[in-house]
Amino acid sequence: MQMSARELVYAALFTALMCVLTIVVRALQPALIIPFSLQPLVMLIAASILSPRAASLSMLAYLFLGLLGVPVFSKPPFGGPAYVLLPSFGFILGFPLAAWIQSSLIRRQTWGNFFLAGCAGIIVLYLVGLPYMYVILNYYLGQAIDIYQVLKIGFLPFIAFDLLKIAIAAWLSVEICRRLGLNRESLSA
Repeated sequence: MQMSARELVYAALFTALMCVLTIVVRALQPALIIPFSLQPLVMLIAASILSPRAASLSMLAYLFLGLLGVPVFSKPPFGGPAYVLLPSFGFILGFPLAAWIQSSLIRRQTWGNFFLAGCAGIIVLYLVGLPYMYVILNYYLGQAIDIYQVLKIGFLPFIAFDLLKIAIAAWLSVEICRRLGLNRESLSA
């Protein structure tokens, strides 16, 4: 089954939103005490509104833009193939899968449904990102770091913010769908 032109446009819109918000937050980072990213928020909203294929495509496009060298990632070198050697790259690698799974779980466009599916999406991000971080830190960077330390640097500081992002994304998704009259059937038509 082909994606409609409308669905492709929305997927491209979320790719652009991911790029722009990453660059904006990156510019604000020196003023922030805690490292912060809006990437999961954009992924959560895209997965709530778009079909699994369109949500995953939008995140894949973001991933490929960055790997091709467009400076859309949040940490130096901001893009290019060398980015795969950063410990945090696993989270970016997890966006397409997380978007697919989260979007696949949504049956009704309600806050609760968006929230629960968003929790699943974030769990997938951590299930991809944390092992990747462990492997890069231990085997590429040569740091002897155990699972607890990986959780301490890659999970514990961020989970509260991620739960807040899930709640905000669920609310924004309900409002976007309601105000624009969006549903999955109308997007694929």
